Order: sequence, then structure tokens, then C-alpha cells
Amino acid sequence: MPMTALIVDDEELAREELKYLLDAAGSVDVVAEGKNGVEAVDLIRTHHPDVVFLDVQMPGLDGFAVLKKLLELGEADELPQIIFATAFDQYAVRAFDVNAIDYLLKPFDRARVLQALDRARLRLQEAGQSGDALQPRGDLRIDQLLKLIDQQVPRPHSGKIVLQSGSRLLLVDQKDICFASIDEGIISVATLLLEGHSKCRTLDELYDLLDPAMFWRAHRSYLVNINHIREVVPWFKSSYQLRMADKKQTEIPVSRAQTRRLRELFNL
Repeated sequence: MPMTALIVDDEELAREELKYLLDAAGSVDVVAEGKNGVEAVDLIRTHHPDVVFLDVQMPGLDGFAVLKKLLELGEADELPQIIFATAFDQYAVRAFDVNAIDYLLKPFDRARVLQALDRARLRLQEAGQSGDALQPRGDLRIDQLLKLIDQQVPRPHSGKIVLQSGSRLLLVDQKDICFASIDEGIISVATLLLEGHSKCRTLDELYDLLDPAMFWRAHRSYLVNINHIREVVPWFKSSYQLRMADKKQTEIPVSRAQTRRLRELFNL
């Protein structure tokens, strides 16, 4: 029986290249493809593939966040083999070298893809023979794997952001920021619990300090944290507004230029 596989990458050419290599390898059935982390979670839970080729850097949920989300949803007992794909060698570090999981560097090398498939197939066979629940390659438990991902994989833009609120200078975690907006040159930032101002001169300057996998320029005047979008509200003429998770439940417009990205992010 062929090994079932899922490909998730926000670049269409990367998906096509990898599918070509997997088809040529034989004994691999690509059951579905996804464009972002949100789709990845749904497709994995729907298809329960043997192996997932998962891009590291994607909008919405990145590859590591997908793995965390599956574990939070109680999918640890049916976790597929995870093979991360990345164009950046900075991600191929100790978390992978300890054999917790496998990785491929872009552009994909045929021999390396075959090697990753062989490793995944061997791990599947070992799990089948022992009757144990499938775990990522290696003997690390799930909590150890998450610790490796959090502590050993260098994540850019992971620092705190300084906000001015009255006479106070506050350090806030990026993950707590709901959105930022600019009006007459002043950048306002809303978190889950408070509001303040950034000393950055432009939204582009602020965006450079933020994690691009978490934040999205939904409109020329707004940056939003994708993880704090509470509701997508259909608007007139096929446009949308975003209702955020801040205390005021602020509604933010999505520019027409970004409507396609919104649909890709949430499979609208």
C-alpha cells in the first residue's frame, strides 16, 4: 500500500515541484495540498496522512504553529510524520539534528527527498510493528519536541515591542498585539488589554519589528495579528471587514488588494 502524503506550502511552484518528485518516487499517494497553516490543520485532521511536507514560513500559522495546534486539539496519538520544508538554512538546526523531525531545504533535491521518504517509511513500519501511537521520528516525547522547537529554532522578530501609554513605557509581547493603525502620522497599537502608541514613524517600520508569520498588512492603514481576528464580516461589493479580539472589538477594513490573501488565509 502506498504511503499517503500531504503537501502544505504557500508557494504554488514549490508545491508543484515537490509533488512531481513524490510522484516520480513511486509508492506515495499525495491525497491533498494546502496553501497555509490553517488549511494544514484541517487537511491533516480530515485525511490523516502518513506524512506531511510542511513549509516552515507561511501566513497565519507557520509550520511550527501547525504542529502545536494539532497537539492542542488532542491529535498527538495520530500525529503524522512531519517533514519541514524551508528555503532558509537557519531553520535546519539542532531541533532537527536530534532526529525529532526531518527537514528539506529548497530548492528540493531529489536524492534528499527520497532519503526523507525512506526515513518516514521506516518510522511508520516501526510504529506498526510495535503497535504504539505514531510519534515524530526519534524517541523524544511530545513535550520535549515542543521545547526544542521553542528554544532551539531561531525565530526572527520574537522580541517585545515598546508602547507609550500616558507617561509609561510598556513592553508588550508581540503575540498580545491585536492590531496597529496609523492616522496623521501617529501609530496606535491595541493589545488584548490596553492601548498605546509606537514611536515608529511608519507602519512599514513597525512591521519590520514584527513576526511576518503572525502579522498581516490588511490595509494601508492597518496591521493585524492574524491570531486575534475574531470574525470575518462580509461587506458591500465583495469586500470584508475584520472584527478584532480587542476590548472594543474594533472593525478593520480589508483593502481590495488584500482580499485575495484573506480568502487564502481562511479558505473563504
